[in-house]
Amino acid sequence: MNHTGTPPFSCTFTPGLATILNQLSCSLAITTYQAGKLIFLSADEKGGVRQLPRDFKRAMGLAIEGNRMAIATEDEVVVLSNAPALAAAYPNKPAFYDQFYVPRACYYTGAIDLHDIGWDRQGRLWVVNTLFSCLCVLSDQFSFVPQWTPPFINKFTSEDYCHLNGMAMVDGTPRYVTMFGKSNTSKGWRDGIESGGLIIDVVSNTVVSSGLPMPHSPRWIRNELYCLLSATGELVRINTSNGSYDIVSHHNGFVRGLASYGDYVFVGLSKNREKTSVERQLPVAEKSMECGVDVVHLATGAITGSVRYLNSTEEVYDVQVLPFAKRPGILNHTTSTHRKALHTPAGCFWAEEK
Repeated sequence: MNHTGTPPFSCTFTPGLATILNQLSCSLAITTYQAGKLIFLSADEKGGVRQLPRDFKRAMGLAIEGNRMAIATEDEVVVLSNAPALAAAYPNKPAFYDQFYVPRACYYTGAIDLHDIGWDRQGRLWVVNTLFSCLCVLSDQFSFVPQWTPPFINKFTSEDYCHLNGMAMVDGTPRYVTMFGKSNTSKGWRDGIESGGLIIDVVSNTVVSSGLPMPHSPRWIRNELYCLLSATGELVRINTSNGSYDIVSHHNGFVRGLASYGDYVFVGLSKNREKTSVERQLPVAEKSMECGVDVVHLATGAITGSVRYLNSTEEVYDVQVLPFAKRPGILNHTTSTHRKALHTPAGCFWAEEK
């Protein structure tokens, strides 16, 4: 069906999506690097959904902790802070938003193919540096500071040896990572991509699970390890003792982006990139692939709600939850509006136009 005449980011959704978001008193934050957007998705007062897209070039990994949010983009990581008091006098839409994120810092990493990101208990921002096959922390002195590299890689170089992509934080420490293959050569992970994926415990440097079909988005949920198998469209629970896994749910899309809240998890879906030979022949491509988010009841594996995009975006990278947010707002760092948003420990102010 052709949806070119519909407004940008038009979507369909099931009634269950708005019900669950209202029940949980939360909103979703979705990154789509293909469209270069961060999208806030919320339930409205009429049982529908509202969206707020903002430009962030090649938006990838997303971290939300307390009042902070960090977004990995094409060549930088932008850190924002939630300042609800600014929303009351926001010139474009006063007294509407109940949360309001404004840019506060930017790390200029360079184009290192950033993927997952997250804060540790010391407040350091960790990123998955896919180009250099390592985990690193961000610094105000360097592009990045490497902290961990898979044990089978013996050279520090910008050649994406294993396609390191996902990171699970456990008790405020990076613990588990996903990658596409055990390779020590440039792009060597492309060989056997449908069954060469690994999960490694970065503390013990041991392989937790292997033979995985393109694993993404490892997450530690209720003291168990979950991840997404993108090539088969599955959410799985990993047995960290023997490497086996149980399938929790099946999805019609290249799954990537996973967040948990309450009794539910939110799974991002992407369409198949038909022009990319690596992904064209994947098992999930045999399904009717869709772009959007599925809501899964974790205990039963039932898909209880979903949203599907009709245009403007075909790929989702990350999905995160904004707790206690019914109408979240955000300013990006590419327009001048954020420069007038003054957020201080003593209060919030909007600078006057000169």
